[in-house]
Amino acid sequence: MSEIEDVVDLIEKQMNNGVSRLKVQTSDEIEEGKTEKAYHLGRCDVGSPWAKGTVSNCDYVDNRVE
Repeated sequence: MSEIEDVVDLIEKQMNNGVSRLKVQTSDEIEEGKTEKAYHLGRCDVGSPWAKGTVSNCDYVDNRVE
């Protein structure tokens, strides 16, 4: 399998297991071919304009990566 197919397979498995959100990051600190899970308890967007549906400028989405 290619690396892209590996990532898609990982995502599909997590979604089929009921995971509603998934953040995939690469790391030079983990052995190639190995995966590691990290859990974040909580939903950071609860109460945000996106979660409440009150975003006023939804035609403009800031895609900057910080």
